Amino acid sequence: MDRNVNIIVGLNGERIVLINDICFKGKKREEWKEVEEYLKEYVGEFYEIEETSEKIFISRSFPDEYAGSKDRLTLKGVVAKAKANPAQGIPELIQIADNREHSQNRKKKHEKDPRYGWYRYDVRFALPVYDDKSGEVCRYNVFFARMLVRHDRDGKKYLYDLLAIKKETSSPLV
Repeated sequence: MDRNVNIIVGLNGERIVLINDICFKGKKREEWKEVEEYLKEYVGEFYEIEETSEKIFISRSFPDEYAGSKDRLTLKGVVAKAKANPAQGIPELIQIADNREHSQNRKKKHEKDPRYGWYRYDVRFALPVYDDKSGEVCRYNVFFARMLVRHDRDGKKYLYDLLAIKKETSSPLV
């Protein structure tokens, strides 16, 4: 797995996962299959949230949920690319997650696995923007997202999806 990812601190002290390469450029179904295949390399691993020392596991269902979720199907333009490319920084996104929020199950279909409900965490990541003429990185756009984690009946927490991805309107990283 080839990754070029760093964690930086923004001007307001927030931690940001800096993704230095755009691996997934398109938004077509075929490219989402590539994202799903990429994510399969994380299956069976776990990563720790630095703030709370919680272990977040990656299950076999994660790649399919991430690449095929209803949330992903509604994304357009830059935000669709912003859903695909953080796949490169999953370990770092888990590491910097903060602002934990718990909620109970809302859907009947979720009674089986996430018996203990859901956790949502705030994460930020930055993606490069390339100059059309030179092809060089001219800046980074910063995005905010909610990382969704299910708390299963086995007592473990599993990464489920990245939701509510929004480009931050503050100044981009230069």
